[in-house]
Amino acid sequence: MLDLFLKGGILMYPILLCSVLVIAIFCERMVRYAIIRRRGEDIEIKVAKLMKEGNEETALKVSQESNSHMGRVLEKAIKAKDLENEVLESVIVNATENEIRDLSSYLQTLATIGNIAPLLGLLGTILGMIKAFMVIQEMGGKVNSAVLAGGIWEAMLTTAAGLFVALPTMAVHSYLLSKVDQYEARLQNGSVLFLKAIAKKAV
Repeated sequence: MLDLFLKGGILMYPILLCSVLVIAIFCERMVRYAIIRRRGEDIEIKVAKLMKEGNEETALKVSQESNSHMGRVLEKAIKAKDLENEVLESVIVNATENEIRDLSSYLQTLATIGNIAPLLGLLGTILGMIKAFMVIQEMGGKVNSAVLAGGIWEAMLTTAAGLFVALPTMAVHSYLLSKVDQYEARLQNGSVLFLKAIAKKAV
């Protein structure tokens, strides 16, 4: 493997760096999402129940102490509950978007790597082919098929490496994006539950 890597040329190094970044981002996001899943579990139900009972101070305290995305959205919602409905909904939407941006951290980096890795591989192949044909020209065109084939397969190593990095990167990006979508749906459902709770209280 090391021999193949070295024969691939200088662009194998940025491709390798891309693969390391993908692994690091994937591990960091999975650990982060696992922690998030444990934090603030069913907090939206607890807060809604407290709001229905008129225990707003406790609801606010529970939201703040949860140290979760759902808790932060509910905290801002509780503080803005006496505002007009349109303003309150805007506060909730803005808070939700802020939390989603945090949850989506590094996902754009994954998408970028997925796009540039095959391009780096293609560039490496083109550079390798240029070198191979320059050698053929220097030899006056007198080169056997074995030498030509050897130069071509070495040049194509970077394309293979780029695709090898890009394909799992796009799969990882899609998977993490689906996790973010799940958290976004939960935030939206929690916000609706909160709005229903204060609406019933108002009645």
